[in-house]
This record gives sequence, structure tokens and C-alpha cells, in this order.
Amino acid sequence: MPRVFTGSPVRDLLALTSRPEVISFAGGLPAPGLFDVDGLRSAYDRALSRRTLQYAPTEGDAALRGLVADRLTRRGLPTAAGDLLVTSGSQQALGLVATALLEPGAVVAVEEPTYLAALQCFRLADARVVPVAGDDRGVDPAALAEVIERDRPALLYLVPTFANPTGRTLDAARRAEVAALADRHGLWVVEDDPYGELRYRGEPVPPLASMSDRVLYTGSFSKVGAPGMRLGWLRAPESIMRTLVVVKQAADLHTSAVDQAAAAEYLAANDLDEHIRGLCAAYRERRDAMVDALPSTVPPGARWSDPDGGMFVWVSLPGGVDTGELVHEALRRDVAFVPGAAFYATGPDRSTLRLSFTTNAVEGIREGMRRLATVLR
Repeated sequence: MPRVFTGSPVRDLLALTSRPEVISFAGGLPAPGLFDVDGLRSAYDRALSRRTLQYAPTEGDAALRGLVADRLTRRGLPTAAGDLLVTSGSQQALGLVATALLEPGAVVAVEEPTYLAALQCFRLADARVVPVAGDDRGVDPAALAEVIERDRPALLYLVPTFANPTGRTLDAARRAEVAALADRHGLWVVEDDPYGELRYRGEPVPPLASMSDRVLYTGSFSKVGAPGMRLGWLRAPESIMRTLVVVKQAADLHTSAVDQAAAAEYLAANDLDEHIRGLCAAYRERRDAMVDALPSTVPPGARWSDPDGGMFVWVSLPGGVDTGELVHEALRRDVAFVPGAAFYATGPDRSTLRLSFTTNAVEGIREGMRRLATVLR
């Protein structure tokens, strides 16, 4: 019998929100109007002039790896080009790690709730996913210690900065505790960091990978560049890098050489930090518009996150409401969100939902929240 796999509810929702009249808070999509189309077009022209249409090394474009390593080092994560493997988006990095590290039946610990595509990836590897409790400060180290003692996980998966779906950030003190637990128990940790540069207030927190050699770090060009390029990277210690390269070879030989070369040309010729400052200014206004509208959008007793960065606001409704049922009424009102149940490894809280504020401009957010209020209130 063929195995049966569950699809992504976010992908299913995106198909339903393709009508232009729908204001969608569902997908975690960067704003297309903020892509640097001219800069990327020029970068592709220069990349093609380098004759980048041939096969390339599995590890990735040497220039791109060097430029990404320099950026990570400046952000507090000392990195050499040889520490990096270029992947087809950070999603592929998760798949490579799962293949390299997880035997069928292995235990993966995840913060609850967590990124639903990571849950899909680990289930596809026939892993047993175990939740770890957390709060507004991120995953709870005491709860993690209990899970380690009880379930002996092979891997811990975290989105510690502006998490998907909650928007919360693991603070520096807890990062140090998590790193110490990983070192003490020989636990591999995946630090998934697609949103870390999208900070709208507060000071940056040191990467978890800067605190332990047991941490594999994934990053992406999707949220600060363009997701259609499908470029990510995996930072890993030498002890496991060779295995990851072999797994990558078996998967696809290498990530698109043209896209890698274009990204390298873009990073060399443009000030990405300045572009990110522009993104943060726009997204800060959009986050503020959504958070400001929430008191008049949700019923009394509801709770929501107020993230320092990233793309998401997480809402919990009172009274045992099932947001999986409410989303159908929302679509009839031409507004969309993601029900929260899909983000739970076990025992989902069906009264939760995720809202993304990045795709729509401020006025669109205000109108969408007015429509949503007719459903939630």
C-alpha cells in the first residue's frame, strides 16, 4: 500500500484566496511590491555573463558561501565559507538534516506550537514528534530537560527568533540554558532562522548556534530577498557536514547554479542591509496596524502576541471556539487566516489562529481586520 501524506493547510488556503477581492492574512509571504526587482534583474544579467549554466559543486557557489559567511559573522555567528551548504530554500535544509540524523522512530522535540512544514518534514522521515512547552519567552528549558530525560530525542527543532507561528523570541538567558542542555546530552539542535533580520524593535539576541557546536543553523534569502529564488543555507560543524553533502548530492546534485550566482552578484553589488531597513520600516507599520486593530477585531477575553519582528501575530480566542470552522465564514467575507491546529504536534488548541501582516499594505490590513471582526466577534 502506498503511504498517505497530509498536505499543508496553508497551501490549501492559498489556493482558496487567489480571488483578488480576498484580503489574505494566511500565507507567510513577503510583500511582492518590496522586492528589489531592478537589482535582481541586473544581478541575473551579470550571472549569466559568467556562463553559470553548467553543473556546479554540491556545497554551493564559492562566492555566495563567502558572502553569506561574512553576513553571519557580522551578526554574531562566526562562520567560514566551508561551514555552509547552499540549499534549495531552508525547507530543503530541514529535509537534509532529517535524512542525515533521523532513523525511523527517532524522536524529534519541537516547541509547541511550531512551523507546520517542519512537522511535515519530520513525519515524512517517520520520526515521532514530541512537544515541548513554552511561554512568551520561548521554549521552557525545564520542560525541555524533562522531555530529554523521558523521550531521549535525537533532535530539537526551534524557530527561536520571531517564531512561526507565534512571533515570540527565545530570550538570551534561555538560549544559554538550551545550549547547555544540548552540550550535556549530545543533542542536535536545528535553529531555523528565516526571520531574524526582520526586527522592528529591541536589540538583537545572539544566535543559538553561537553558544554550542551542537546547533545546526538554517537561513534563507526568501524573506529578505525573493522566495522564488529558492535559496537557503545550512551551517553545520565539520563532523556532520560531509554526510549532509552526500545527502544533498543524492537529492538534487546541487541548488540552481544560476540562482546562486545571481544572489552572489546581488550581495556583492547592493547594500542588502539598507534594503532590509526598508523592509523593516514597511513591516513595522503593518504590524502596528494589525496589533492596533485587534482589540476591536476579537471578542473580550482573547489574547494575542505583539512580536518584536518577523511576520506573524498569534491569537487565542475564548470560549472553546474552533477556528477551523470560522475560517470558512471568513472566506465568505473575503478575508483569510490560518487556523492554529495545524501548528501543533499533539493535542491542538483549536481556538488559536495565525495572522500574517507582511503581504498587505496598512489600509488593506485595516479593511481586512474590519471584515475579520464580523466573523470573530
